[in-house]
Amino acid sequence: MRRTLALAALLAAASLERASAGDLLIHGGPIHTGAAAAPTAEAVLVRDDRILFVGDLTAARAKTAKGVRDIDLKGAAAFPGFVDAHAHLTGIGLRELTLNLDQVDSVESLVAAVKAYAAAHPDGPIFGRGWIETHWPEKRFPSRADLDRAAPGRVVVLERADGHAVVASSAALAKAGVTRDTAAPAGGQILKGEDGAPTGMLIDHAQSLVAGVIPPPSEAVKRLALEKAGALYASRGWTGLGNMSVEAPDLAILRSLAAEKRFSLRVDNYMDPSGAAEVLAKGPTADPTGLIRVRGIKLYMDGALGSRGAALLEPYSDAEGLGLQLTPHDKGLELMRAAKAVKAQVAMHAIGDRGNRMALDWFAEALGGDTTARWRIEHAQIVSDLDLPRFAKLGVVASMQPSHAIGDLYFAPARLGPARLHEGYRWKDMLDSGAVVAAGSDAPVEVGDPRIEFYAAVYRHSLTGFANADWHLEEAVSRAQALRMLTWGPAYAAFAEQDRGTLEAGKKADLTVFSKDLMTVAPAEILTAQAVLTVVNGKVVFEK
Repeated sequence: MRRTLALAALLAAASLERASAGDLLIHGGPIHTGAAAAPTAEAVLVRDDRILFVGDLTAARAKTAKGVRDIDLKGAAAFPGFVDAHAHLTGIGLRELTLNLDQVDSVESLVAAVKAYAAAHPDGPIFGRGWIETHWPEKRFPSRADLDRAAPGRVVVLERADGHAVVASSAALAKAGVTRDTAAPAGGQILKGEDGAPTGMLIDHAQSLVAGVIPPPSEAVKRLALEKAGALYASRGWTGLGNMSVEAPDLAILRSLAAEKRFSLRVDNYMDPSGAAEVLAKGPTADPTGLIRVRGIKLYMDGALGSRGAALLEPYSDAEGLGLQLTPHDKGLELMRAAKAVKAQVAMHAIGDRGNRMALDWFAEALGGDTTARWRIEHAQIVSDLDLPRFAKLGVVASMQPSHAIGDLYFAPARLGPARLHEGYRWKDMLDSGAVVAAGSDAPVEVGDPRIEFYAAVYRHSLTGFANADWHLEEAVSRAQALRMLTWGPAYAAFAEQDRGTLEAGKKADLTVFSKDLMTVAPAEILTAQAVLTVVNGKVVFEK
């Protein structure tokens, strides 16, 4: 009996030690919990995948077990895990593996980048992404003529940063059979010159005309891209993201990487309709690791403001037209009703004021008075005064990207005109109305950096410190609001606020640590803070 008891005691002790082997004690710097009752703390104690205690350091030490890892922040600041509520994970990874154009600052800079890439890659078609012309000195879109002189005779397709337009070379257009007589598909535009010939610019659904001229990335390339994207995001301090417009093969790769412990972030997936059969049959699901969840479907109401595809109630101030509607009403309602039947979420891209009004109208029609579904409007960039209160009234989450404002406000005044400019990027108005705002980056449209999103939300100036009256600085939010938009907001938007979004005992142990306290430093210093520690599920996934 004594031997049995002794053995039982040894096994219990061993079990306790194993259970406590993942203990982390985090202290030594400002800790912002995001919890209203106790917004700051001296220490966070993590056991396994959950937070065991938040509060006084002495009390935390008293609860630690043998083998605890003591992490002294040395003045760095800890926060609930930052989550990018809207990003495109495969695109983030592929941006790192292909021609990245996010730093080109003119047509000539674009030409030089393509020319250099073509010289380094003498065979095969060329694909790149990331250009945006709104701040270029030439004040125009690139054209096939520009690409032809950069890479004569080569098939070149370059995607605009927002993903709503491409420019194609003459060889690419010829291979795709696009001529002056080609009709644009519904929801798309083929821009043409004064001679009637295509300029090479294809807007929204017209991009599909050249989709076949660039071979799609292989499964191996996508696997590498997703793994690289996960590591990159962890190194920036993100603990998770809302992954938008996900294709079924990419979801399978993510699940495989997580099972192999080669991917460590939390991902809430919203499927492209082409890959939505599983979620529309089963509803929301999670993989065995709990990291890879499927929440619903992603639809598109309109295009982007920069390429004048956003659907507006009144014509553009600097061009003819009202923008584009990308999803037909009957098709959209069919998908929405299918999602509602299995309690899946709908995430609808809507940028223009007409696009947002239609999205709200369709949500109301499909939901029939249900205000608990937490359907989301992605971007919600231009929202009329009449429609703003409807987000809270319908229970619709505003999934917004602060960095869009500090990029778009260079050209948005021209697109919208002064009378409706106040409708744009209304984070504070949205919060004041009672709506939940979940903030993100829309990477690879934007960089995908939590510091930039926080800075843009609280300061609403360009990265160089520029702003003027057109930027409506009254829409900047407080730092506490910005933190909530990047932590609790994304958790709520994915039905996960009981498990994450704040640092509280019992919640999943997801933390982000920056070298500087984002809550107190001067606005410009926010951009110089470095991510020094990222913890997901109680595990350190990045450390600097």
